[in-house]
Amino acid sequence: MTEPHPWRRYVALGDSFTEGIGDPEPKSLGGHRGWADRVAEVLNDQANGELSYGNLAIRGRLIRQILDEQVEPALELKPDLITISAGGNDIIRPGTDPDVVAAQLDAGIADLKQSGATIVVFTGMDVGFQSVFRGIRGKVAIYNENIRSIAARYDLLVADMWGLASVQDSTMWAPDRLHPNSFGHHEIARMVLATLNVPNDLKPHSPEPLPTASWRQARAGDLVWAREFFMPWVLRRVRHQSSGDGLAPKRPDAVPVLYELPIPLAGAAAAGAGAE
Repeated sequence: MTEPHPWRRYVALGDSFTEGIGDPEPKSLGGHRGWADRVAEVLNDQANGELSYGNLAIRGRLIRQILDEQVEPALELKPDLITISAGGNDIIRPGTDPDVVAAQLDAGIADLKQSGATIVVFTGMDVGFQSVFRGIRGKVAIYNENIRSIAARYDLLVADMWGLASVQDSTMWAPDRLHPNSFGHHEIARMVLATLNVPNDLKPHSPEPLPTASWRQARAGDLVWAREFFMPWVLRRVRHQSSGDGLAPKRPDAVPVLYELPIPLAGAAAAGAGAE
């Protein structure tokens, strides 16, 4: 007989990756589902509907912003399970030092350890399959080695995005080439549940193969991508703007997973469990 998992309050921290961008779902809070929601759904089912889940992630956040804005509210939610994926937006920026980014993550983990929760951290994706990002592959690998060292020091679980070969395929990614699509988020959810050693019934996605694009079609796709996604990203960097400016977390409180509106837990305010 499978032992039930021990978690009842799950809080996710991060940026667009954890917010679920690329996996649109109008019925989900914030209009996106994503791997964290999918993980919470499985954990909730196995907890007989008694899991509370908060997601503090906001798209575009750099690691310093994630730590400054999300760590304290996460601790106030009294989680027993935390996932944190941070640093990706820093690593893709020219001139950033993966060792410096990792040192910031280390300090944030030290604070999160106060919770006593199980903590899951993520390695960065092996971007070798994407020609646009192939040049930062070594930088991501250095950051990953730092993450593994941090995980060993603080006794963390590591969700290994680098080794997740099933998503190293363009069919698993949204048109912006930065975020997993619904198939990709599903595969990531399966990997996270395996990291937590939680048996589940999620099956590998096998989407219909896309027609092979001609050279001309592929170049036309690159031009569309550059116009709709890459140039706006460059302009935001020049203007010191973020895609998440002015946005709030989609699940700022830890509430029952199936609630469609952020209804506070009974007695949460009195217990100091809710985020302000």
